Amino acid sequence: MNLRPEEISSVIKAQIKRYESKLEAKDVGTIIQVGDGIARIHGLEKCMAGELLEFPGEVYGMALNLEEDNVGAVLLGSDEHIKEGDTVKRTERIVEVPVGEAMIGRVVNALGQPIDGKGPIKSEKFRPIESEAPGVIDRKSVHQPLQTGIKAIDSMIPIGRGQRELIIGDKQTGKTAIGIDTIINQKEENVICIYVAIGQKKSTVAQMVKTLEEHGAMDYTIIVSASASEPAPLQYIAPYAGCAIGEEFMYQGKDVLIIYDDLSKHAVAYRAMSLLLRRPPGREAYPGDVFYLHSRLLERAAKLSDELGGGSLTALPVIETQAGDVSAYIPTNVISITDGQIYLESELFYSGQRPAVNAGISVSRVGGDAQIKAMKKVAGKIKLELAQYRELAAFAQFGSELDKDTRERLDQGQRLMEILKQPQYKPIRVEDQVMIIYAAVNKYLKDIEVEALGRYEEELLEFMRNNHPEVGTTIKETGKLEEETENRLKAAIEEFNKLFLEKEKDRA
Repeated sequence: MNLRPEEISSVIKAQIKRYESKLEAKDVGTIIQVGDGIARIHGLEKCMAGELLEFPGEVYGMALNLEEDNVGAVLLGSDEHIKEGDTVKRTERIVEVPVGEAMIGRVVNALGQPIDGKGPIKSEKFRPIESEAPGVIDRKSVHQPLQTGIKAIDSMIPIGRGQRELIIGDKQTGKTAIGIDTIINQKEENVICIYVAIGQKKSTVAQMVKTLEEHGAMDYTIIVSASASEPAPLQYIAPYAGCAIGEEFMYQGKDVLIIYDDLSKHAVAYRAMSLLLRRPPGREAYPGDVFYLHSRLLERAAKLSDELGGGSLTALPVIETQAGDVSAYIPTNVISITDGQIYLESELFYSGQRPAVNAGISVSRVGGDAQIKAMKKVAGKIKLELAQYRELAAFAQFGSELDKDTRERLDQGQRLMEILKQPQYKPIRVEDQVMIIYAAVNKYLKDIEVEALGRYEEELLEFMRNNHPEVGTTIKETGKLEEETENRLKAAIEEFNKLFLEKEKDRA
């Protein structure tokens, strides 16, 4: 094919006319200092606080310090291959995580990337990790119960959907166990659970995933893990990432439970980052905004108004104390932010009282409105009776001569303490709790040996299920213990007590 010169020139001219020159301006900076997971960057004049920055070698960072002549950024990965003089690009977006149904059942890191070996997460939607908490008008008062399945908590320190209840205690007192039991108990409650592991061993997280899988709880649970071996910035953003994942479901009108385990390690990671960024230290070397660190996270838990779909995000933050000192800096901060606390005591734990809940110091400031009427009716006296028991038990150590009334109160207190014991990973349905606590409070256990109460509880609940299922069903459906139901329950307990005492005689 022969082209004439004028044809060639006309084609070239046409192409020149169609050509549009596009100038692409990119805001880039140069690293002037790097080390300890921190980079100082010259340039990036339009950089935003909390913006995601792109470093060489597919490493990302987060801008935290915006100074006059440089930007202080924390690296969300290894700084091994990053050196002075390298170029850093802006991404022009705030750090965000994938959200949505695809996350359920997965174990992800603080950036929402899967770490469970089950392939990529197909999520279309992203949410920034930091977002504004719902305002006063957007909220509704807490009124629905969130059942933990733990007798000591559901009866005395009830938790409502949208509440923030702190779990506080020394190490090895069963704080995580309460969180895991609560997740397992949500199986039939239609609640999506998120567990954020901050600074924990990978083996501990793996064991927990296995436990949840065994109980079928991973079908509605997401685990966000920033383990102890990961850089402090990832531990710092993990709870915010977990919260963003939960908020997506909350704004869809669903109920969500999130557990932050634990915020003490979160504060330590933030302190390490702040000191490396040369922020001025305050009390216990924590930066001045460590209160705001936790308040802006926990304020995002809410029960939304009906106009916004009525969803809820319930937060159970965990704090580890040193030698039972709840008046330290971080514990007092988080106590003042939350709507109550469950205080676990090592003395109770080692004496065999598990869960080791100290009912005297533990409170739930808004949960009372969320408790079902049946539980409110039967459990009203428990706290007072236990407080009297503890006081009398302290005096009884000194005096051997006790009057009949004191002996009866001590016996009753002992039986109440025994009935509040519960094995791990065995949450109890609320209607069953009402029946067993009713028997304990109304002194139906006074003839039963303390050692036999564990057996008594199991057999009573089995007896009720087999012979009087309507009692449990009525409590579950109405949430009330009406006179007719109460009379049936009384008669059933009296009938069972005769059978049980005869069986115990034969056993002896």
